[in-house]
Amino acid sequence: MIERLMSVREGLLLGILAVAYGWGLGVAFGAAEDALKGGLEASAEASRAVYLEKANGDAEAAAASMKATVDKAWNYYQRAHLHAGAIGAIAIGLSLVLGFLDGASKLRRIASGLLGFGAIGYPLFWMLAAQRAPGLGSTGAAKESLAWLAVPSTGALVVGLVLSFGLLAARLYASRTAP
Repeated sequence: MIERLMSVREGLLLGILAVAYGWGLGVAFGAAEDALKGGLEASAEASRAVYLEKANGDAEAAAASMKATVDKAWNYYQRAHLHAGAIGAIAIGLSLVLGFLDGASKLRRIASGLLGFGAIGYPLFWMLAAQRAPGLGSTGAAKESLAWLAVPSTGALVVGLVLSFGLLAARLYASRTAP
């Protein structure tokens, strides 16, 4: 059995790491939610000039924008937590399926590795976006600044999923006669 798992070890290990990361964020939320939110608020406050400039000097509009950005950044932390657990579990599950397929070991390893990379990269994108948004003055700017991580990790997930589907479908339907 271990030989079969060796061909998908990267996806398995990164998937488990992603799940642990998601759980760790959940623990951090439970233990230090106020401190995490306070850090986002402090970052926004330190960048008050950015919000005032965006609001053409209107202090009330700047304050509303700061609050909206901090609230959305908190949602991004939650997305990181949820995506890490869910995508990590999917990477583990698909890697296990791939590990028990016959043939195409390089393709199985690539698919599993891509799923594992995406399981770590995509939630990390959301966490980093959450941390950057208050200081940049918008969640849009934060996401744009992290396209270098979002695009390859999302692409890895899509390619890994399509490749996994193709490998499984090929194996299930290869040289089979109708029942």
